[in-house]
Amino acid sequence: MKYAKTKQILNQAVADLSALSVQIHQIHWYMRGNDFISLHPKMDEYMGQVEVQLDEISERLITLDGSPYSTLKEFAEHTKIQETSGVWGISTQERFKSLVKSLRYMTELYQKGIETTDEEGDAVTNGIFTEAKGDFEKLIWILQAELGLAPGIDA
Repeated sequence: MKYAKTKQILNQAVADLSALSVQIHQIHWYMRGNDFISLHPKMDEYMGQVEVQLDEISERLITLDGSPYSTLKEFAEHTKIQETSGVWGISTQERFKSLVKSLRYMTELYQKGIETTDEEGDAVTNGIFTEAKGDFEKLIWILQAELGLAPGIDA
């Protein structure tokens, strides 16, 4: 089957991006604190970024004759993003640390996608993974800066 490994990684990304979107929504809804006015709208921006990636990756999977996960059950069964219940009392900083962990996982998945698409000769999907990885590395840098930390992209 042509691009079999690439399609598996694309579908993994579909599940994980869906879970990541929920994680960012949760931060958006449960956010409290002094930086609320500036950070709350940033979550809308980050959700939009994830949604754009999710759509592009899903459509690329379809283009390669794949079938993206499309139900909550499938997302939950296949994601590797850790889900937590929405509760009050968790600081925005702690939520950002968790988000950085999820974004680091995504950049690792995208790197695996880059390597796999090189192996399978799929330059188009390689470009999608490369751009998405760069976008999330920048977001890691921004969140780490908000936390008073160095980017640690290679951490």
